[in-house]
Amino acid sequence: MTGREHIVGLAELQVARGAGRLITLGLGSCVAIVLYDETTRTGGLAHVLLPSKIMSRIRDAPGRYPETAVPVLLDAMADLGAGRGQIKARLIGGASMFASLSPAGVLPMGERNVVASREALATAGIDIVAERVGSDFGRSVSVDLATGKVEVSSVRHGVEYC
Repeated sequence: MTGREHIVGLAELQVARGAGRLITLGLGSCVAIVLYDETTRTGGLAHVLLPSKIMSRIRDAPGRYPETAVPVLLDAMADLGAGRGQIKARLIGGASMFASLSPAGVLPMGERNVVASREALATAGIDIVAERVGSDFGRSVSVDLATGKVEVSSVRHGVEYC
């Protein structure tokens, strides 16, 4: 591989353009929001932890919540030349790792993260072109900035593309 690997940690986000990869590891109930503009080969990745900032006292980490991550990613991608009308999204993660521990009638955190991510993208007018969400297993994500190909890997299911 040519280019740099940009590792996106828990509750973080990054954007990059050209060669290299955006990578996040160990998604359980968290969701990776992947944005990509194929015309400029500009990508963005957020590893969101919680569905809303009202669920935490930490408010200064925009990658932590979909409602703050999506606008920050879009602005940063625009700064690198991405065209908002060209950006497409993919969602990965949102597993219910411990669904049996959730009280009856309460939506598991993974599902709540997926719903909040969809809502944030809809509010921003960004189309979701693919999802690998839900179930009960963790995933890792790698975005090839040169091609936009998104690799999703898990111990249980190996590698698939989204």
